[in-house]
Amino acid sequence: QADSTELQWQAAQQALMLRTAQRYFELAVAQESLQVLQRQYEAVQQAAAEAQDRFALGAAPITATHEARARQGALRAQVLAAQVALDLRRRELADSTGLPMDGLQAHLPAALVPEPARTQAALAHWQAQAQDGNPQIRLQQLAADIAQAEADKHRRSAAPTVDLVAQAGDERLRGSGDHGSARNRSVNAMVGVQLSVPLYTGGWRGAKEAESLRRWDQARAQVEATRSQVDRDVHAAWLGLQVGAERVQALGQALQASEARLDATRTGLEVGHRTVLDLLNAENDTAATRLSLAQARSSLVLERLRLAALAGQLDEAALRSVQSPTPGAAQ
Repeated sequence: QADSTELQWQAAQQALMLRTAQRYFELAVAQESLQVLQRQYEAVQQAAAEAQDRFALGAAPITATHEARARQGALRAQVLAAQVALDLRRRELADSTGLPMDGLQAHLPAALVPEPARTQAALAHWQAQAQDGNPQIRLQQLAADIAQAEADKHRRSAAPTVDLVAQAGDERLRGSGDHGSARNRSVNAMVGVQLSVPLYTGGWRGAKEAESLRRWDQARAQVEATRSQVDRDVHAAWLGLQVGAERVQALGQALQASEARLDATRTGLEVGHRTVLDLLNAENDTAATRLSLAQARSSLVLERLRLAALAGQLDEAALRSVQSPTPGAAQ
């Protein structure tokens, strides 16, 4: 029971670490989302002003001004929603850590987290570590051991027992009275073998033994079920690392292409080859890609932490290994 309580504490500690890390990166993504939307809103404001000036000069239709103002209003609503979401994420992290809410900041890692080798052997290594170190598996195994001990106890209580019995006694009595003094002493010793054969207990012992055996079977089945579930979870987290790394790389390339497209569209608008709507669409696509990249980087880090937690290896060192903020950023 003491070992079980210790494992429960370790499992709760790792769950708290994982939950805090998740809230931390949710705050980081919320901050990034607000910054992206604010930059996009400023760009749309500038585009709306340019569209109005072009319309005043007769170089652009009024529809361009309306399109820019419509996108500006929509972005304003998104910025307000992002501010609310940021406050909620900051409150959640403050509640989880006990840190003051004011000034609480989070940062995405500056570099990608190294993922495990992309081989089946690496996956088997993580699965083996999880089978040995996962707190839930160890808890279920302890429960099975306790159930087995209970079954053995009831089995022994219903079987004949042979005991070695030894007893020694020494009684001394002395005193004086009207008829003089008296003294008496009695010494006895006994060594033997005692056989106890349970005859009938109304079925109670047999029922307790049968119940304990079924509980043992149930505990062993739960161990196997937990092992299978942890094995699947490790496989899912490992695949998430592989796909997540490729997704981050692809989104990084997509962001570069989106920024190049945005620059080309802005230049095309200046020379009259593109419309304001084209520029607004390019701004929107670039912002969406930047947000997707931030979310993908956050998910990649969390998958790495989940894999460590499944293997029972999530600790402060593991948290430090994945948190590499940009230079000059607050820890």
